[in-house]
Amino acid sequence: MPTAARKRPRNEDRIFTALADPSRRAIFESLTRGEAAVNDLTSRFQISQPAVSQHLAVLKDAGLVDRRKDGRRVIYRVEPRGLKPLIDWIAYYRAFWTEHVQRLEDLLDSMPDDAPDAPDASTRPR
Repeated sequence: MPTAARKRPRNEDRIFTALADPSRRAIFESLTRGEAAVNDLTSRFQISQPAVSQHLAVLKDAGLVDRRKDGRRVIYRVEPRGLKPLIDWIAYYRAFWTEHVQRLEDLLDSMPDDAPDAPDASTRPR
């Protein structure tokens, strides 16, 4: 038995992993247009039912889709709150880079304009 506890991946890690696969992305995009049963998805993408089921399990584990029973059929649909961790992650880094780029621009603007030009590439030592 390993001594270190195995950590569960963060939500955005599971989302990135789930959407990294082109087949899963296509299945997810298909479900954004409406719910569908596994057999419907199998016929749309011409991949095996077990493969579609595995892709849906990964999407469900990432919180991107939800399922419901309709008799013997299992119907999948997009979980609207599933992308929130990813949206929050993007918002954080958008603010981070906006601030840092602005600081760089401020620094460059504060530098004197009469700074010597960089040497020409042909005059640099080799």
